[in-house]
Amino acid sequence: MHFSKVRNPIAVNVVCRLCMCGTESNNCLLLFSELVDKCIGSRIHIVMKTDKEIVGTLLGFDDFVNMVLEDVTEFEITPEGRRITKLDQILLNGNNITMLIPGGEGPDV
Repeated sequence: MHFSKVRNPIAVNVVCRLCMCGTESNNCLLLFSELVDKCIGSRIHIVMKTDKEIVGTLLGFDDFVNMVLEDVTEFEITPEGRRITKLDQILLNGNNITMLIPGGEGPDV
């Protein structure tokens, strides 16, 4: 799963944060695609719109920044405290992603 353009408006916000370019130009989108492509096979830290953060190994992604991750740890803030869930593999909806951190290992436990 690879792409050359991001069509999802939420993904564009993520793109420009990662590129630090502050614009929504095609050059910025290409840099994002290259960055995420280089992360395939590596650990990635994902901050979600909800009170969740996810860390896993990126297996692939599509035009909408939907991602397949393996060896996943999900960190969730609940009223009772922090809950940590381990999962073998997930398909993550790109609409729910706020920020991607290549090489990140998640929040301090």
